[in-house]
Amino acid sequence: MQFKEITEEKYRTFWEKHPLKSFLSAPEIGDLRKSSGWDVYYVGVLEDKSLVAAAMLVSHKRHFGKYEFYSPRGVLVDFHNKELLHYFLDEIKKFVKNHHGYIFRMDPYLIYKERDIDGNIVDGGVDNSSVSIDLEKLGFKKVAIPNMEQVGWMFSLPLEGKSEEQILKEMKAGTRNKIRKTEKFGIEIHELGYDELERFQNIMVETGERKNFSVRDVSYFQKMYQLFHDKGEVKYYVTELNLVNYKNKLLEDKQKSVDKLNSLSDAKYNEGQKKNLENEIASFDKRIKEADLIRKEKNTDVITLSGSMFMIIQPEIIYLSSGNYEEFLKFDSQYLLQWKMIQYGIKHGFKKHNFYGIPANINEHPKDYGIYEFKRGFNGIVEELIGEYELPVTWHYYLMKFIHKFRK
Repeated sequence: MQFKEITEEKYRTFWEKHPLKSFLSAPEIGDLRKSSGWDVYYVGVLEDKSLVAAAMLVSHKRHFGKYEFYSPRGVLVDFHNKELLHYFLDEIKKFVKNHHGYIFRMDPYLIYKERDIDGNIVDGGVDNSSVSIDLEKLGFKKVAIPNMEQVGWMFSLPLEGKSEEQILKEMKAGTRNKIRKTEKFGIEIHELGYDELERFQNIMVETGERKNFSVRDVSYFQKMYQLFHDKGEVKYYVTELNLVNYKNKLLEDKQKSVDKLNSLSDAKYNEGQKKNLENEIASFDKRIKEADLIRKEKNTDVITLSGSMFMIIQPEIIYLSSGNYEEFLKFDSQYLLQWKMIQYGIKHGFKKHNFYGIPANINEHPKDYGIYEFKRGFNGIVEELIGEYELPVTWHYYLMKFIHKFRK
């Protein structure tokens, strides 16, 4: 085996075919890091002139002229091939030390233990706990999940071998009904171009202020667009509602209920059905009035309801970021957007629709459990990743830890 620096092109070719591939380990993310002042290296292991392991390493200068090294969602290697794994990580440690690094971090895109939809461990399922033990034997220390740079728990819907009809049938009834309601409302989905990304940013800012989370600057979304959009690997969408068309549809549906009510006789056995129809008509009147009010207040015929950012790189579609205008949450437009992307995934042969981050230990009902409940309604599985690990390379690691702890 031979460890060496490799070209970005060789790394990309290897990354494209690797089972642990993620958008975060794509060379474009290296370019994104470069724009923030990071250095980027590509390294690998050759065996009989063939690349059998590879990693993208990004580094940034910290204190005392020492560098932090990180492999986003790396490294790309067979973690169960101990000989290869040990050799590769030992060589990376030497590489980091030779480049004035004091720490090497990684958070492999590897499932820890297979879990079901409720977050319970599946008996006899995938179990990579031995990998965790092996890494610790090599000197790696597992980082607490709250400090992880990337999500540690995800919720995914497997698509492979499934039809739209099957997936729709397996959803929760409430989720299925909300999808149908949004289609009935006439909610439309609009893909944003580069010059429209401020619209997405505005939605994210409003959502962040409401839910108390920080939001990236619009320059991040613009940079991701520049890096990934030409290959169709990132898409930004907003959901919109034409209030004129919406009102006309409500008036049409109301009239159907009125006609049905008028067709019923005064017989006692019709009283229950009459009451239901009267309630329906009252509901239509309320929504018609509401549509007129929104149209007047916003001084527009078309309103924006929500926005989402998706990474679309085989084998998965990732629901990466999203936001909603609070006043329009009642339209449930995110349900429609998820369904449209699920349909896209089935049509184009993606293996899964990844709803991405959920709170850790979901079966214990932690804070923000509602995030999981929304995603759970589409059916799927909980995915706990193996976590983030850091390897002390020089004694400066311990000094840096002390400084950070003291400052905190």
